[in-house]
Amino acid sequence: MSDQHDLRIRGGRVVSTFTGEEFAADVLVRGDVISAVLPPGTPADAREEIDATGMLIVPGFVDAHMHIESAFLTPQEFAAVTLARGTTTVLADPHEIVNVAGRDAMRWMIDAGRETAQTQLWGVPSCVPALEGLEEAGAALSADDIAEMLRWPGVIALGEVMDYRAVVSGDRRMHDITAVARAQDAILDGHCPNLTGAELSTYLATGVDSDHTKNRTEVVLEKARLGMTMMLQEKCLNEEVAAALLALPQLPPLCLVTDDLAADHIVDKGHLDHIARVAVAAGFPPHVVLKALTWTPAQRLRLHDRGVVSPGKRADLVLLRGELAAFDPALVLVGGQVAGRDGAPVRPVTADDAPALVPLDSRVDVEPQDAEAFRWYVDLPDGVHTFRAMRVNQRDTYTEAAEIELPVQGGEVRWEGRATLVRVRNRYGRPGAVFAPLLGRELADGAVASTYAHDSHNLLTIGTSRSAMATAAATVVADGGGVAVVRGPVGETVAARMPLPVGGVLSARPARDVAEQAAAVRAALEDWGWLHLNPFMSVSTLTLAVSPALKITDKSLVDVVRREPVGATATD
Repeated sequence: MSDQHDLRIRGGRVVSTFTGEEFAADVLVRGDVISAVLPPGTPADAREEIDATGMLIVPGFVDAHMHIESAFLTPQEFAAVTLARGTTTVLADPHEIVNVAGRDAMRWMIDAGRETAQTQLWGVPSCVPALEGLEEAGAALSADDIAEMLRWPGVIALGEVMDYRAVVSGDRRMHDITAVARAQDAILDGHCPNLTGAELSTYLATGVDSDHTKNRTEVVLEKARLGMTMMLQEKCLNEEVAAALLALPQLPPLCLVTDDLAADHIVDKGHLDHIARVAVAAGFPPHVVLKALTWTPAQRLRLHDRGVVSPGKRADLVLLRGELAAFDPALVLVGGQVAGRDGAPVRPVTADDAPALVPLDSRVDVEPQDAEAFRWYVDLPDGVHTFRAMRVNQRDTYTEAAEIELPVQGGEVRWEGRATLVRVRNRYGRPGAVFAPLLGRELADGAVASTYAHDSHNLLTIGTSRSAMATAAATVVADGGGVAVVRGPVGETVAARMPLPVGGVLSARPARDVAEQAAAVRAALEDWGWLHLNPFMSVSTLTLAVSPALKITDKSLVDVVRREPVGATATD
C-alpha cells in the first residue's frame, strides 16, 4: 500500500466524542477511511489539502430515527439538503409511503436512496395499516411480508412499533411482527408516549428498546433506567428534561433525532444541526450533544465504522466554524469527498435523476369534491345534540376528547357558523367518510385539505364552511395529492398549495422549490389561525389513530387508549 494519503485536513481542532476534549490535529484520509490523526505538522504526503484553520473537526451526524417523507422530498433531494447540514447517515422508516403503496414503495425508496452519497439505511414499517381494523390504508403488511423485507439490502430495523397498546394487550398480529424481527436480530424501534410501569415492562420484553416520543420527565427517567435508548426530538428538548437527565449519577445513552422535519424547516433552520442547537439551549453541554449526534446513534445502528474521528473509521466528517455550541457546518465530507459547503450541496441532485416511480399508484380515488360531499348526516331526530369533538393544542400532537352541542335538522348536522369541521375520506376507491367537530383553534373563514395524513394518508379536510372545504379538497385532488389552504367564506382564494403527486406524500421537484411551497403552506396555515410549533404535524396527526387520545380515520372516531371506535355523539 502506498504511504501517500489522498487528503490532509490541516490546521483544525478535533473534538473527541469519547472524552469531550478538543485537541489540535491534522486528519488524513485514504480512500473513504481516516488513515491517520496526527499532531499538527507531522510529515505525511497527501494529494490534496483542506485548510481547517479556526474550525472544529467532528464526525458526521447520524439520525437514528426519522422519516424522509416528512420533508416531502425524494430520497435524493433529501440527501442533497441534509448532507450539506452535516447529516451523513440516517435510519429512515418509510411508513408514510408504504402505507400508500406497500412493498413496491419501499423498494423504490431503497433504490432511490442508493443514488445518494448519504448512507440511507431502512426500517420496515411495523404498522401498515397503523391500526388494523379501524382504518383503511392503501396497503397492508403481514408478519411474513416483514420477515422477507427485513432481508432486503440496506434494511436493518423494524420501524417504530406505534401500536403499543396492541403490544401491551398481547395482540397476535403485533406479537408475530415483533417476533420475526427479533428472530432476525433486527433493531426494534419504539413509539410509546408516557407508557410506564407494568405496561412498559411488557413492551420492553418484546425486544423494542427505544423511544422518540414526548414523555413526562419522570417517564423519561424510568425508560432510561430500564435501558431504553431515549431519542430526543425538538419537542422533547426542554430545560426540565435536560436537568433531570444531567442530574443522574450516570448520563444514559442519548440520541438526538429529527423524526419529522419539513423541507422549508431544513432549508431555513437546518436538520440535526438545528436539533443540536436546541439541545444546547435546553441546557445540555455541547460535548454531550455531539456524542448524541454521532457516537451513540452510530452504536444504536450497529455502525461501528463511524461516530468518532479516529484512524480506521469512515471519513464522514463535518468541519464546524466557531464554538462547538454553534454547530455551524462549514464543510461536510462523506467518505472523504466534499458533499456540502456553507449549508449548500456541492453537487445538487435534480428531479431528473430520480428513478421512474412506475409501481406506485398516486391516484386520489374519490368522488367530485363539491359542497354536497361535506354535508354531515346523522341518524338523530331534530333538535340540539351533544357531539364528541377533538380538541387540539399549540404544543404537541396530543388531542383530547371534548364535547359540543350542535343542532340537527332533517338528519343533517348544522355545524357551519358554530364549529370547525374535520372530515376524513378514504382515497383508495373504498367507501368511508367520517366527520367530527374540532376545538382549540380560532380560525378565520377557510379550509385546509391534505393527503399527507398519518399514516393511511386518506383525504383529510378541515374547514369553517362546506364550500371552503370543497375548494381545498378539489384542489388537492386536481394536484394528484398534496396540501392546499384556501381562504374566504366559500374558499374563493387558494392561499397556498403544495402538490405531492408521488403517492400523495412526496414531490419530485427540487428541494428548494418544495421548501418554498412548504413555507407558503406553513404561513397560510398560521395566517388562517392554525398556530403550532409544527403546523404540518399538528394537522397531519389528527388521523394518527395510535397517538393519544381521540383521533379520526376513514372508518370512525377512535379512542386511542382503548383501541376502539366511538360514535359521533357523546352518548354513543
